[in-house]
Amino acid sequence: MTSRITLKKIATEFNISIATVSKALNNSPDISSKTKEKIQEYAKKHHYKPNKAALSLLNKKTKTLGVIIPNIMNSFFTEVFVGIEEKASQLGYSLISCISNESYDKEVNTVELLKSGTIDGFIVSIAEETQINKNFNHFIEAINEGVPIVLFDRITDAINCDKVIVNDIEGARHATEHLIKTGCKKIALVSVIDTLSVGKLRVEGYKKALTDHNIAINEKIIVRLNKKEDLETSMKIILSDKSIDGLLCLEESSAIQSLQLIKSMNYKIPEEMSIICFTNGKLPQHVTPAITTISQHGKYIGEVATKMLVDRLEGKSELEFTTKIIKTSLIERETTFPLK
Repeated sequence: MTSRITLKKIATEFNISIATVSKALNNSPDISSKTKEKIQEYAKKHHYKPNKAALSLLNKKTKTLGVIIPNIMNSFFTEVFVGIEEKASQLGYSLISCISNESYDKEVNTVELLKSGTIDGFIVSIAEETQINKNFNHFIEAINEGVPIVLFDRITDAINCDKVIVNDIEGARHATEHLIKTGCKKIALVSVIDTLSVGKLRVEGYKKALTDHNIAINEKIIVRLNKKEDLETSMKIILSDKSIDGLLCLEESSAIQSLQLIKSMNYKIPEEMSIICFTNGKLPQHVTPAITTISQHGKYIGEVATKMLVDRLEGKSELEFTTKIIKTSLIERETTFPLK
């Protein structure tokens, strides 16, 4: 097999320094036209390609961003990643993407592996275990070592960095208010993300809407479940109260399960039960009836986060860190009545 042509081999061929070869290949005015022409022709003939790793060591930049997402099965994170990839490519950056799978240990190991010269900065949504144990030292250490981080969706005030979030309180308030305005009198809530910052904010928005409309908050119809608890059993207990006529699900998997259960119990939708969920993935759009959703604009979040990180890396950002808040949108479908 033919060995790869390198700057050193070209330098040896012409009995010149590696620096001279590099300047010639980069069309430097310091090198004579005749020398540049000879070296460039030789490099082209032997299919020379720059060694990106060597260049990154020379320039102290890899032009590569690390992306850590907690759950690839969640359509929201998939949409965010699409936005990150498109914007990074547009700006001339490559990506190394990793999945923490909601694990604190995996997240720590990934940050440790990538920050040692492999990437220039991180775009991260924090793992569930990390948010539960509130240990963010691996991120703080990376920032202290000069590796910038942009957090999105799941964030914490304990990390001083740029952030991109949606207005979860406003999104849940808007969803609950929509149910109220379409005639719902008693609205239950289902959360399987209560350990996450976004879950807590959405519950807050739900309660705010009820208070604003003088509806008493009933903790008995707020269903908070962890991954090991059975949603179907809990929902059957809640739905035994036939006066409940509205349901807000804080993410889409619980909405799909709840919809199937509600249909099996012969509720008429939306006449007897209206449903809204976060987020606007593919599943809520293609079930029957199609579910009204709160869209978080995941692709746009990915684009904004990437631009923030690249601006920080290239010195285009102000010294102060910023938090950008993205507005949600309500997408009306068949599980709610249209507003009159």
